[in-house]
Amino acid sequence: MTHSNENPAQNVTFPSNGGTAHGYLKLPESGSGPGVVVIQEWWGLTDHIVDVTNRLAAEGFVALAPDLYGGRTTHDSDEAGQLMGELPVDKAATDLGGAVQYLLDHDAVTSSTVGSIGFCMGGGFVLVLAAQQPDKVSAAVPFYGVLKEDYPSFGQLTAAVQGHFGRDDQMADPASVEALAERIERESGRKPEIHQYPAGHAFFNDENLMGTYDPEQAQIAWTRALAFLRENIR
Repeated sequence: MTHSNENPAQNVTFPSNGGTAHGYLKLPESGSGPGVVVIQEWWGLTDHIVDVTNRLAAEGFVALAPDLYGGRTTHDSDEAGQLMGELPVDKAATDLGGAVQYLLDHDAVTSSTVGSIGFCMGGGFVLVLAAQQPDKVSAAVPFYGVLKEDYPSFGQLTAAVQGHFGRDDQMADPASVEALAERIERESGRKPEIHQYPAGHAFFNDENLMGTYDPEQAQIAWTRALAFLRENIR
């Protein structure tokens, strides 16, 4: 458990709403590629999120994971819930907007828009970001996304959306996922691509903090997400 404001994963800073935000940036071996923002779970900018960022870079993307907790991480679900509860959605969205602009301004980024991929809390923020930055985010990939408040309007959303959810997920159960998909389509006119897996919440997280990691379903979802990002980031 880390309580310092110095997360060793942080390796870049970028301007955000008049302040400075931090994150972890990884470039592909080629040195350039399309940009992707990776949005953390409620645990913080953990080794798992760093690993996902590295995996995206290995697939040719310029990947940036903003640190929304200012260096704090935890493996304790009570503390994670508290950290998530203390994070204002509008501040997180502002930091994420700064991350998007940082990528678009980066010499290594070859795309004119970015994709976003996020998990749990980060999956919720993926959709918030796409709704707020329609000209800059062209692909949104939420994994079992949850948000502590209602989603903003999707009326401006233009990104292609591919969602990944577990059928046995109590935090994002199939009925609420279906309602969310219907709302996205109704408000944006764009039908999201939703995949349901025979798995629980956080089935992609190989740190297995909730005991629900499913390597087989995680691999299927990852293959789909990579293809979707490649196809939709312009």
